[in-house]
Amino acid sequence: MEKIAPAGLAEDFDLGKIGLVVEGTKDVRMVCAALDPTLKVVLGAASLGADMLVVHHTPLFTPVTRIVGTTARILKILLEHEINLFVMHTNFDHADGGINDAIADMLELSDRRRMSLGIIGDCHLSLTELIKRLGCGARVYGQVSGFQRVAVVGGSGFQPDLMEEACNLGADLFISSEMKHSTGRLAPLPCIEATHYALESVGMKAISEKMGWTFIDDPPESCLLI
Repeated sequence: MEKIAPAGLAEDFDLGKIGLVVEGTKDVRMVCAALDPTLKVVLGAASLGADMLVVHHTPLFTPVTRIVGTTARILKILLEHEINLFVMHTNFDHADGGINDAIADMLELSDRRRMSLGIIGDCHLSLTELIKRLGCGARVYGQVSGFQRVAVVGGSGFQPDLMEEACNLGADLFISSEMKHSTGRLAPLPCIEATHYALESVGMKAISEKMGWTFIDDPPESCLLI
């Protein structure tokens, strides 16, 4: 996993928050993967007899001074069942074959080029087809009359510098999640806001299929497509 997503690719704020964050058994035979180590996910991993759970988001992102509530329950299950918890966060965002490559694959982007974070490529889908591929509710900012070059950034990627970079590389459309109102008002190109889960879970699903792991899906209820 460290060859797939080297720790050196991670952003500085991920220091100490990636890799093996909960130690379990030394004998790893059964591996599960998920986007988040939610209570449902860790219970599912335990019921499947997993020896390791690979996730994108750590449950211990901020310094821990108390272990209570849901965090305590999650850690209790992991430790009781000796399940290793391995985190690949921004290092997997930057890695070849990582989160952003999975989004680009989902949207069938061609003639791809890497950005400082994210990928830009040609898209042959219509706007309706593109949103359907995302598999979630979406917001459209600006007038999308037509597009060819599409930039995708998994997670919270609506950053002014990234959008300017996408424009400079010829993007007609920018896709990410968690757009702030003030950022949307100043966006230099049309944007589509998908959900954080919809964009990043595809990356964890893709690596699960590649590695022969069991993916445990747990989308937020508020983000379900109805």
